[in-house]
Amino acid sequence: MTTQKYNLTWGNHCLELGEHTRIMGILNITPDSFSDGGKFFALDNALAQAEKMIEAGVDIIDIGGESSRPFSEPVSIEEETRRVIPLIDYLAKKISIPISIDTTKAVIARRAVSAGASIINDISSLTFDTGMAAVAAENDVLLILMHMKGSPSDMQVSPSYDDLMGEIKDFLADAICRAEKAGVSKNKIIIDPGIGFGKTLAHNLHLINHLNEFQKLNAPVLLGSSRKAFIRKILVQNDNTELTPDHPLIETATQATVAAGVMNGAHIVRVHNVGNTCATVKIVDAIRNSALT
Repeated sequence: MTTQKYNLTWGNHCLELGEHTRIMGILNITPDSFSDGGKFFALDNALAQAEKMIEAGVDIIDIGGESSRPFSEPVSIEEETRRVIPLIDYLAKKISIPISIDTTKAVIARRAVSAGASIINDISSLTFDTGMAAVAAENDVLLILMHMKGSPSDMQVSPSYDDLMGEIKDFLADAICRAEKAGVSKNKIIIDPGIGFGKTLAHNLHLINHLNEFQKLNAPVLLGSSRKAFIRKILVQNDNTELTPDHPLIETATQATVAAGVMNGAHIVRVHNVGNTCATVKIVDAIRNSALT
């Protein structure tokens, strides 16, 4: 199945999807993120990382101030504001690359958009805060809707499905419908099957292997597999210890999931290492788009 093509136009931004895979760089402004917790918590470090991603060729910078790792607890609106808004405000004045705010709180999304963000990445698909869709609609920004079973505090407690693909597609279709009813244009919605969010290792592998089934929802597909726990479980060492999320082998394995995801229909990949991913998607895109003449 060929990857569907989309042309997303909003504000001063335009992203053509389908022929070339787009890269969303992860910038966590948190002390406890599973992969890079604390590294970019200071504003100067976060700015330096953003500049590094831009130099490497990032298409979107996704900024989050609240960890969504398994068993994590929420932070207050005041703390999340303090973490993300100054950075967004600064970057928006310096760069033309779209900035995404990774939040489940409508008030944070509204403040982020006012500061210069033009994408809302809601891992709860509008279920944690029903006002989120209105923020997206009123500001005419892109909205990413992700599938999650439960919440970060309990999503990895024995997740199970009667019909994995069917249940996730139904969940996302319902989220799209609710967003549209709130005034969000369908051509501004991106979907994410939620790798690692209420899924077992087997669930994650199946989702990546059958990612093209989500094309039936007629929305661009985002894949976020970077450094996730299922990768570390596959690469468990002989002494039954797991490699750390920032271990070089975990990065190599992440690129394997990126390649598989792109071959199976991912339009956007959300990653920690932008430079490595740029190289991966250039090769995979060339293979996907190759044709003898």
